[in-house]
Formats: sequence, C-alpha cells, structure tokens
Amino acid sequence: MKWKVGCIQMDIAFGDPEGNFTRAERWFEKAAKEQCTVVVLPELWTTGYDLTRLNEIAHQEGRDVIAFLQEQAKKHQFHIVGGSVANKTKDGVKNTMYIIDSEGKLVHEYSKLHLFQLMDEHLYLQAGNDETNFTLDGEEAASFICYDIRFPEWLRKPVLNGAKALFVVAEWPIQRLDHWQTLLKARAIENQCYVIACNRAGEDKNNVFAGHSLIIDPWGTIISEGGIDEELLVGEVDLDEIEEIRSRIPIFDDRQPKKYFC
Repeated sequence: MKWKVGCIQMDIAFGDPEGNFTRAERWFEKAAKEQCTVVVLPELWTTGYDLTRLNEIAHQEGRDVIAFLQEQAKKHQFHIVGGSVANKTKDGVKNTMYIIDSEGKLVHEYSKLHLFQLMDEHLYLQAGNDETNFTLDGEEAASFICYDIRFPEWLRKPVLNGAKALFVVAEWPIQRLDHWQTLLKARAIENQCYVIACNRAGEDKNNVFAGHSLIIDPWGTIISEGGIDEELLVGEVDLDEIEEIRSRIPIFDDRQPKKYFC
C-alpha cells in the first residue's frame, strides 16, 4: 500500500476556530490538487494554545470538527488525520485527534496522554487514556500528539500491535527544533516504521513554532521536510517495504522484554 501524504503545516489564528476552519479548508483544496491520499493537520489547529479560554472555545464532544472533517474527506476523497482540537467532554477538556477515512467515517480518536507542564497543559487539559492503534486502508497505524514522542515506550506499544506508520501532530517550538528532528528520526529507526509528523508554523503571543514537518522512512531517512513557514509538505510512503526492512535487522525477534524495567 502506497500513500501520498500531505502535511498541512499551517499557521493558526490564536483563539479563532471559525477563521481556522476557513484556513484549513483552503489547504485541503491544495492537498486535493496534489492528489494526496492522506492529509494531516497540526495539533490544536482550531484554537492554538489559547488555553485560558478553552472552556469558552473548545468543541463540544468535537461534533462540529468531526462534521467538518467528514465533509472535507468525502468531498476530496482522501483520508484525514485531523490534527487535534480542544474537545470539551463531561470529564473536562481534552486534546483530541480524529481520524476520518475517505468515505467520511470516523475510524479513530485519540486524546493526548502526556500533558506538557512547561506550557501549562496540565492546568487546562485532561489526559486521555485511549489506545493509539487504528486501521486505514487495511493498514495498521498509530496516532500521537507532540510531547508523546519523548516517551519511546508509548510509541513502541502500537508497533508491537502491528503499526507500520506513526502519525504525529504538534505545536513544537523553534527553540527545541533539534529535539523534534532527532526524536522523530529515532522513533522511526527504533520501530522500523514510517513517521509522518505535522507541526504548525507561525507564532502566538508566547511562542514561535518550528514548522519543519517531517516524513521519515523506517531507516531514518528523511523523505520530505518542511521549512519554517506555512506550506503543504508532500511525500510518498510505501508500507509494503516494512516487512523487508524488518527482516534485514530483526530487532523484534531479538527483544528480551522480560529483562526490561518497563
């Protein structure tokens, strides 16, 4: 299975969901012209890090976001890894990703497990407890949000359950760009899978964001990398290569999990 992936490395209007829906719609049009089969949005793409107003601007059970993504997926006939949004639930606001297939079906949702205290996420968001695995086009993949990539054991779990591609969405700041690039390459190499990572561009009143979305193959080779500005990053992944690559260095056969502490 081959996917032509488009990462929408968009700037995000701070605290303006309506404006960001319009902006995303324009980027979806561009992805359709590039004939992308999977399109990825960044983290918190409807609100940005307007955390203090989340109770006011978060999406009630994500309903309007899901409806919008379903409409766009059916219109353009591509799958959407819907970044993440502030999702208002009965348990509080969560940072939630929705995956929609090309027929408009909601196939998966994942709420961020690891909250980033340095940006006060723990004060305004509730951690999720969802599984990360999902199936798209009959292929196993997994979903992660930003800070999650610093926890390699969390990303290893879905790979052991069959994932061939790890989708990461983020609002990663420019001062830690080298961490972003290094961590993502490491996650691809150690799990012998594709990593498809969509970061935002632009800035808000407190942060400048790194851009540099990445599509990385199972050897850690960069297929495509964005710059710092808004763009649609496009790259092709071939999931049929995974089995052959894993046969060359059979790390999963050589694991000794009984000896590990975690």
